[in-house]
Amino acid sequence: MSDTLDFESDKLQLEKRGHIAVLTISNPPANTWTRDSLSKLQHTIAELNADKDIYALVVTGQGEKFFSAGADLNAFADGDIARATDMSRAFGSAFDALTHFRGVSIAAINGYAMGGGLECALACDIRIAEEHAQMALPEASVGLLPCAGGTQNLPWLVGEGWAKRMILCGERLKADKALSIGLVEEVVPTGQSLAKALELAEGACKQSPSSIARCKNLIMNVRDGHNHEDGWRLERELFIELFSTEDQKEGVNAFLGKRKPQWKNR
Repeated sequence: MSDTLDFESDKLQLEKRGHIAVLTISNPPANTWTRDSLSKLQHTIAELNADKDIYALVVTGQGEKFFSAGADLNAFADGDIARATDMSRAFGSAFDALTHFRGVSIAAINGYAMGGGLECALACDIRIAEEHAQMALPEASVGLLPCAGGTQNLPWLVGEGWAKRMILCGERLKADKALSIGLVEEVVPTGQSLAKALELAEGACKQSPSSIARCKNLIMNVRDGHNHEDGWRLERELFIELFSTEDQKEGVNAFLGKRKPQWKNR
């Protein structure tokens, strides 16, 4: 059973499906981000992090053509530095919050993911793209640059060479090429990205949310440049930390009792 929540802005829609939250970017025709919807994203992630019943998050776009085209360039047409500063901070804060969602986040890329739209997908843990989707970071072509994690997250996923081709040369990728270089984890037929993302999210919900949060922290620790010795030490520390949670006891005893675990996320 789903539970749809109303926002002050309808440009970002939240639906809860059991332990899964589905966020839909809803600002036709291109699902662009606004100052309001970015703020809503940041606050929504905080609320989801506090909701012990939510284990996974799926982000997608409304319609069949766009995941998101990023920012509306009209916001930058007059060269107002104060507005640009405010918007860049809003993008950064929103997608940083998405990156640090405590559960598993999956982008269901149902169409074009351009600029800030692709940066939103890059902030998620996993990306599923439909076969007609295209992805690009074209900011330099209009005298700007990716300011919401694009220059940092893209090289981590695809390597420096492909990141430079996309950011410096303005290369746009189709879904099959994005898959081959590791930008997305899977390509599915048109109209199937949300279903596949939900399938993966259901799989994540079978795992202990207490364990998932710590595992995600460890994986991100590698990206942050910590050395292996620190990572191995942190692994052991977080492993022991799990023994203070109810989920650890439930998981082991459910396995031994040959039953499905009932996670409590605490």
